[in-house]
Amino acid sequence: MKRRAFLASPLLLVGSSARGAAAYPEVSADRALQFPQDFGSHPLFRNEWWYITGWIHDASGNESGFQVTFFRNRPGVAEDNPSRFAPRQFLFAHAALADPRHGRLRHDERAARGGFELAAALEGTTAVWIGDWSLKLVEGSYLAQIRARDFRLDLQFAPTQPVLLEGENGFSRKGPLPRQASYYYSQPHLAVTGKVEAGGNEVVVTGLAWLDHEWSSEYMAAEATGWDWTGINFDDGGALMAFRMRDRAGGVLWAAGNHRARDGNTRSFAPKEIQFAPQRRWRSPRTRIEYPVAMTVRAGDAEYVLEPLIDDQELDARTGIGTVYWEGAVRASQAEREIGRGYLELTGYGKALKL
Repeated sequence: MKRRAFLASPLLLVGSSARGAAAYPEVSADRALQFPQDFGSHPLFRNEWWYITGWIHDASGNESGFQVTFFRNRPGVAEDNPSRFAPRQFLFAHAALADPRHGRLRHDERAARGGFELAAALEGTTAVWIGDWSLKLVEGSYLAQIRARDFRLDLQFAPTQPVLLEGENGFSRKGPLPRQASYYYSQPHLAVTGKVEAGGNEVVVTGLAWLDHEWSSEYMAAEATGWDWTGINFDDGGALMAFRMRDRAGGVLWAAGNHRARDGNTRSFAPKEIQFAPQRRWRSPRTRIEYPVAMTVRAGDAEYVLEPLIDDQELDARTGIGTVYWEGAVRASQAEREIGRGYLELTGYGKALKL
């Protein structure tokens, strides 16, 4: 209980009074992303996250999905307070392991105020941590170390392809207004090596992962309730990112996507070219929320059927970022033939998502 109270304490400070409204930078289509600088944190912006999802297997062929996510938030309160305890930056983290032998998602979360070297997100390179949870870019590869309640991840992710700029050269629209946008890039086809410990057993694993890094100052559009997102690593070396923002009637407020073919050519999709069609639903026995865990996704002229590794991949983050969502490992197929693997994210199904 003491640990839970400590982790929740940063959230209590969000409601504290500010002496002035924070000035957040705007996302602009005129700004080109620059690397390696943009691998790091952008602390002046309101929200930011580094998001790694992937499939791994051990020497016996047992497959699992995993998620490691670090969030950074600038609340914009008490920024003129000279105290080192002032909540200038908040850090949150989620980690999950989806093992069919376990039958449901293992997951855990962390939260803390930035500072005192206990939690931070550094500028100039990927280096973000909360206590003994960390994600760092070291000599060209990402290293993730997670010490969760009932599992541990020690994983390395080596890039095998160039950075994929999402949207239009990294400017990713999220709504009908141009200001409803983020800076967004991905790194598909990360080669995974490392160790996973769960259920008292430690195994060596290999696999394939996907990294998203995104930052913005805008709130989600008022008309939006949540989104459906997918990132797929295709077996031929190609990659697809697609999402739709849902409105309060269940329709599409905005949609977009990017596809990189195996030859390296990249295509951006307009909103009308992206469609998500639920094929099968699953109801959580804990929250009673119903999710469309199997989807058909259309991007341009191509159509993909997504089926989950296991249905129960619900992540309850109400003590962290304050929401419940479904984040699951999925197989992608065409004409009943598997052609890739990735992740599907479903938010705002229990109630409208607030960012």
